[in-house]
Amino acid sequence: MTSHHELIFDPELIRRFDINGPRYTSYPTADRFVEAFNARALIDWLGKRAVGGVSRPLSLYFHIPFCNTICYYCGCNKIITKDHGQSAKYLDYLDREIRLQVAALGGTRQATQLHLGGGTPTFLSHDELHRLMASVREHFELVPNGEYSIEVDPRKVGFDTVELLATLGLNRMSVGVQDFAEDVQIATNRVQSFDETRLVMEAARATGFRSISMDLIYGLPRQNLASFSRTLEKVVELSPDRISLYSYAHLPGLFKPQRRIQQGDLPGPDIKLQILRRAIDHLTAAGYVYIGMDHFAKPDDELAVAQRQGRLHRNFQGYSTQAECDMLAFGVSSIAKVGPVYAQNRKTLDEYYDALDCDELPVLRGIELTADDLLRRSIIQSLMCHFSLSIESIQIAHLIDFKDYFREELSDLGDMEAAGLVRVEDDWITVLPAGRLLVRAIAMVFDRYLRTDRERKRYSRVI
Repeated sequence: MTSHHELIFDPELIRRFDINGPRYTSYPTADRFVEAFNARALIDWLGKRAVGGVSRPLSLYFHIPFCNTICYYCGCNKIITKDHGQSAKYLDYLDREIRLQVAALGGTRQATQLHLGGGTPTFLSHDELHRLMASVREHFELVPNGEYSIEVDPRKVGFDTVELLATLGLNRMSVGVQDFAEDVQIATNRVQSFDETRLVMEAARATGFRSISMDLIYGLPRQNLASFSRTLEKVVELSPDRISLYSYAHLPGLFKPQRRIQQGDLPGPDIKLQILRRAIDHLTAAGYVYIGMDHFAKPDDELAVAQRQGRLHRNFQGYSTQAECDMLAFGVSSIAKVGPVYAQNRKTLDEYYDALDCDELPVLRGIELTADDLLRRSIIQSLMCHFSLSIESIQIAHLIDFKDYFREELSDLGDMEAAGLVRVEDDWITVLPAGRLLVRAIAMVFDRYLRTDRERKRYSRVI
């Protein structure tokens, strides 16, 4: 058996299988959600959580869409403003949404996980952060030793804010960096010094944060191998517990801010591959283990431990240690997962506010998973999180004959097996070290929606 973390970087294989495809933070993916799934449908499933006397713990997600400035690479749902009147109003409506969801909620209100994402959650003032967390605690029980995280922009945060976040019960932090090279920062309109980043990370450690994650992006304008190597040296010096190394997807037709990035400033495909290879070599040499896709962690980090113990999971925040949670989501564009359904909120403030003014949950669209969806979700989760799939366990859990049900998919895996990306045996499908960077492409073979819809331009490249 090879280690989960063993990788073979083969540029020829990557070029051959580097196609457009989903990131599989859910299956079916959000672009498959339908508007026929509405607030009433979500309310029904919220109420069914305790049916049979079994109630999953909760994971809570709050989307805070406000940012002081715009980062040109960003594809998030965000609102650029310096007006805290907007955020104060937004918190009023968040509280309304919490109350509406809780009124429909069956089962436990115990939460083992919370995440404040954005936008920039640290846009909120100290009073606003107090207010938000007070509202959360009024309606939910945050269990001791749960995972309570927040995304932080180091440019706007000092020691006092980090100390406040710890006092409010947050114990994990995700720090946005992307690249320390000044010309890359200027080209992306995100100028952030090494010292600003270090101050926030040191403050987090001093105030008891249990894990610090750092976000990096490769493929940004004016990025090159030498400059990103210097960024990696600084990253290792700061020693975050986890690192997310994302591929920049240049989709200016979808994300207007990206139109300010000059196509000619982007590194070519070969340079981008070299940057990725250098990053993998540098981070693994520094002791980080490869978790999957674009995530690295220290061997003693809970993410790495969860993978070794077979407990790793993927959700809308990426890899997670909390597999058995129902995720409640609050705020514009946020996505909930409750039992066998997903539900996404409305994407603009006006639509979000209008629904809540009518005492309705602001659901835009969603989906109730079929037996086939649940089957394929479990397969994709297993491949993405563990690089292996027990055929026997799938057959027992879903009452199917795997080889008969997936005859076409197993045939389609033939090219990948011949190339050394996967090994298909009677009882197991295993993603081999040469296939681990391409696990999205392998998972796509089991995506029923892609089998009938070959239009993939809306997705980013696998690498």
